[in-house]
Amino acid sequence: MIAVIGLLLGVAVGIFLEPTVPPFLQPYLPIAIVAALDALFGGFRAVIEGIFDDRVFVVSLVFNVVVAALVVFLGDQLGVGAQLSTGVVVVLGIRIFSNAAAIRRHLLGS
Repeated sequence: MIAVIGLLLGVAVGIFLEPTVPPFLQPYLPIAIVAALDALFGGFRAVIEGIFDDRVFVVSLVFNVVVAALVVFLGDQLGVGAQLSTGVVVVLGIRIFSNAAAIRRHLLGS
């Protein structure tokens, strides 16, 4: 319940304050969102399977976002930021669809 209230409060603050992302962070925002979605789907899968641990979820969320951002930052420093961004999105996308498939199999029993 606290998480839902925090989510709604965060959305409301974002809508009313209309924060802007500084230009130097803009390349990392989509990567951070995809990494967060990966953790979210993994957490939902864990809830359905009855093995959810809030500490594991928080560490997974933070770790995914930080590692994905560091990989893209490293790619920017090497001059191949777009290629590494694509690689990160592909890897995390595969994980998201894998978790979504497991959720579907569990919910539909197939």
